Amino acid sequence: MTRSPVARSGLERLMGFSWVAPMWNALYNGLLLLASPVIFAILLAKPRCRRGLSQRFGLRAPHIQADHRPLIWVHAVSLGEVVAITPLVRELHRRHPDHRFAVSTATETGRDAVEQRLAGVAEHLYAPLDFPWAVARTIQQLRPALYVFIETELWPNLLSQLFRQRVPAIMVNGRLSTSSYARQRRPPVRWLYERMLRSLRLCLMQSDRDAERIISLGADPRSVHRTGNIKFDQPQPVSERPVTRADLGLAVEGPLLVAGSTHAVEEEILVEAYGAVLKRHPSAQLLLAPRHTERADAVEAMVRGRGLAVCRRSRRPQPDENASRSQVVILDTRGELAVVYREATVAFVGGTLIPIGGHNLLEPAFWAKPVLFGPYTDHCVEIANLLVQANGGRRVTTVEELSAQLTRLFDNDEECTRMGQAAQSMVHQNQGALRATIEAIDRQLASAGTNRSPECSSESFPLMAGR
Repeated sequence: MTRSPVARSGLERLMGFSWVAPMWNALYNGLLLLASPVIFAILLAKPRCRRGLSQRFGLRAPHIQADHRPLIWVHAVSLGEVVAITPLVRELHRRHPDHRFAVSTATETGRDAVEQRLAGVAEHLYAPLDFPWAVARTIQQLRPALYVFIETELWPNLLSQLFRQRVPAIMVNGRLSTSSYARQRRPPVRWLYERMLRSLRLCLMQSDRDAERIISLGADPRSVHRTGNIKFDQPQPVSERPVTRADLGLAVEGPLLVAGSTHAVEEEILVEAYGAVLKRHPSAQLLLAPRHTERADAVEAMVRGRGLAVCRRSRRPQPDENASRSQVVILDTRGELAVVYREATVAFVGGTLIPIGGHNLLEPAFWAKPVLFGPYTDHCVEIANLLVQANGGRRVTTVEELSAQLTRLFDNDEECTRMGQAAQSMVHQNQGALRATIEAIDRQLASAGTNRSPECSSESFPLMAGR
């Protein structure tokens, strides 16, 4: 087991932790204030971040309808996190009709997902930047009874202000990647993290590794529980209207690689591997779904520069026109990838051939598709390992390995089917985290005085009180 959080380093004992942690908190806010013009300029320069800018800086209150019922504030960063928490919010809403729900995001894709997936269940707001005035105004406006956030979205001022207002905070689906854990273990950062973690009512972690890491960073062991990964409990993706190959400008039959959530450099690798596969399977097609749809122009130009026929989903003529049978299709629309995986022969998940950490490996597995991915899976390491162990997924590190795996699977329908079924079985075998997470939140809501519980006293969390 990892070192107890109460065991201090010699430097901490010498300096006196009671003032070291607040000192670093003050330094954090000072640096944040100095960086605010740069942060503002960066957000202003990105079209997808301009909307809600005044709300993010606390200059305008969230547009949340006034209601006498207590409010549960759920924070998800972007599309992937909203997808993950949607079943959680829906079930909490069903179980607790006497509560309201608000979901905050940091991105436009997240906002769109909330409005599409949680219409009538939760209202949307843009997450405040971690400036003291911004978080204070948001909390004052919302007056939440409970704050729930996914994975490890730890913000010092937000959590500190929630603690002062005695609003319980719960981390769900918590995880700590190796790179994040290495950074957060360093003393200056660790002092700040320990201060935050000791303010949390519950830390519901994905794996034993994540639980051990969060305790070693300072979380109260009594608040830490391994509940599993709620992404395994996602319902089968659906859409109002099925998206067929014909809709996408693809041949109705034949080998198809769907490469989802891809980034720059990855697309070049995928196109090169696809070119090699064409020598054996000239009818094979490739669908590229860039993680950021605003990159579609650049991706299209790159593909066209390789001499391949390419079209985009958003510019696709009506299917009955049968206007194109492009070799490469770019999925430049939002919210369709999870359903489009159903049409794949083989799936590749991006953010894994370059050091991003990986995106949602489970989406193609839900549809019983073989899942290929690169070596960089730190954000989804447990799922990647389970897929490999079940023989439902395979790692590739080079263009040659990728093209070899694609050729092998396109050659062998039976192997392709076996891999897909193994991937889907792995998903089913690891479900149950959603139930455990909801039960933990239910217990918190059922406890006496959830909004003003004596458990949230300065004596209970001396680090937050600056003892």
